[in-house]
Amino acid sequence: AWYVPCLASLETLQELCRKENLRCKSIGITKRSLKSYEVEYLCDYKVEEGKEYYLVKWKGWPESSNTWEPKKHLNCPLLLQNFLSDKNEYLSRVSKGKTLKVRNHIKALKPAIADYVVKKAKQRIALQRWKEELNRKKNHKAMILVENTVDLEGPPLDFYYINEYKPAPGINVLNGITTGCECADCPAEKCCPKEAGFILAYNKHKKLTIQPGLPIYECNSYCRCGPDCPNRIVQKGTPYSLCIFRTNNGRGWGVKTLQKIKNNSFVMEYVGEVITSEEAERRGQLYDNQGNTYLFDLDYDSDEFTVDAARYGNVSHFVNHSCDPNLQVFNVFIDNLDLRLPRIALFSTRTIKAGEELTFDYQMKGSIDLTSDSADGLSPSKKRIRTVCKCGAVCCRGYLN
Repeated sequence: AWYVPCLASLETLQELCRKENLRCKSIGITKRSLKSYEVEYLCDYKVEEGKEYYLVKWKGWPESSNTWEPKKHLNCPLLLQNFLSDKNEYLSRVSKGKTLKVRNHIKALKPAIADYVVKKAKQRIALQRWKEELNRKKNHKAMILVENTVDLEGPPLDFYYINEYKPAPGINVLNGITTGCECADCPAEKCCPKEAGFILAYNKHKKLTIQPGLPIYECNSYCRCGPDCPNRIVQKGTPYSLCIFRTNNGRGWGVKTLQKIKNNSFVMEYVGEVITSEEAERRGQLYDNQGNTYLFDLDYDSDEFTVDAARYGNVSHFVNHSCDPNLQVFNVFIDNLDLRLPRIALFSTRTIKAGEELTFDYQMKGSIDLTSDSADGLSPSKKRIRTVCKCGAVCCRGYLN
């Protein structure tokens, strides 16, 4: 048997069932709940004969079923708070100092305000669903939050969260490992880094000790050491709770940390589709027309392969560029010793405060050759058109390429 994932939300399916008077136990529509009502969000407001009314969108019911309900019947303080907050936000931005019009002794919101409130409510629901989806798919313990207090932009379209490289047909990102170290307590004389001809990348506090440009060799699935081995850092995934947020200066989405990050600490891995350089060149030409790209050249040893995080990626997909970054790129080898296919890890270059945006320099050796969707008018480094940098750093170079 095979299954096709449903792209409709649970509420949409419930709406269809109620509209057709159908029951479906698997999505919560039973004989008892077929006529149940729960406030999903509030759409509008008016005052009639001295009584306050709110237009209610019922969860799992089509918008045609919206009804006006007196405030005293509503037991949804958070939704009321969101409604008033969204209304005041619109008034502060657009209707500064203006009061609501009163016609025929009925006070009511202007259509533009009600429309904005509904859009904000739908955006809030969409971002909440996206956050839940991201946290279902991630393979690490730290949480991923989503925040947009800037505009009405919702979750990105055609983006799929993955935890590791997604190789194109014919590319094997897991090869070259047949044995591991025999250390009972890493690092020992013949631990993985030394077998590869390099030094251990971490100290006893699991902090990075090597210089940029040097590779990291972690213990692998064949090693005798256990999960608490000090040489297993990147493979455990992001250890910090992060927030994908909407920037307020035209850079689109960005990422900030919700926890303090100490210097030389692993923060996240850059993942996406692994494609050939020839395919990257073809896609790059298409991305030029769209004004952005996520092509990251794997050029540690050669330039045969590229990581494309445009459609498939993790949180790193949203990390912005800075000419004065707080993250540095390192090449990592774990279950694959193919020098053409290193994993890409981002480590902190200094202490990063909670709430601070995470950035890395797109011009770093081995870095993404352009930019993420967070900047406007971006193009591949091979293009002659220069893209203005909006990082705001004192040492800003002025351009991304």
